Amino acid sequence: MTESDLHDEAARLAERLFQTGRRIVFAESCTAGRVAATMARIPGISNHLCGSAVVYRNETKTAWLGVSAEDLANEAIGPVSEIVASAMARGVLELTPQADLAVSVTGHLGPDAPAPLDGVIYIGIARRGDDGRPLRVERVLRHKLAGEEERETKATPLRERRQREAAAFVLQAAMLAMSE
Repeated sequence: MTESDLHDEAARLAERLFQTGRRIVFAESCTAGRVAATMARIPGISNHLCGSAVVYRNETKTAWLGVSAEDLANEAIGPVSEIVASAMARGVLELTPQADLAVSVTGHLGPDAPAPLDGVIYIGIARRGDDGRPLRVERVLRHKLAGEEERETKATPLRERRQREAAAFVLQAAMLAMSE
């Protein structure tokens, strides 16, 4: 996944937003704002991109989006989980009344990630109901990013490649949600 590929994914989503008149908001942890920054490069997107809450730290997830501190601290759940991705999407949609759709991402990009979660991301999707109130999160997707074995064959560090891949997967998930 190149930077150009990432921009192409953003352009496809932007075109769909332009066609439908819908508005989107993101909640980003491991991508640290890269999704919104990529979208913001597209002329005219300000009519459809409401913003992105960059909630990199657990305390910020709780303070800004209402993610349960107990869930974040619970070793059986933790910050890289379906529960947290769901809470992030719901929380950012509740805080952004002009948005129709919210997409969240949380994950471990490495290095030093716990082995079972190394390269794993979760993406939450929430949609506003016809009555204007946020619906329950519609879906949470789990995705495994490129592995350590690729580190030696690429000039770009693994963490950067994974962040770019995660951002692309978020944009693809948003496109999927826009198609439904």
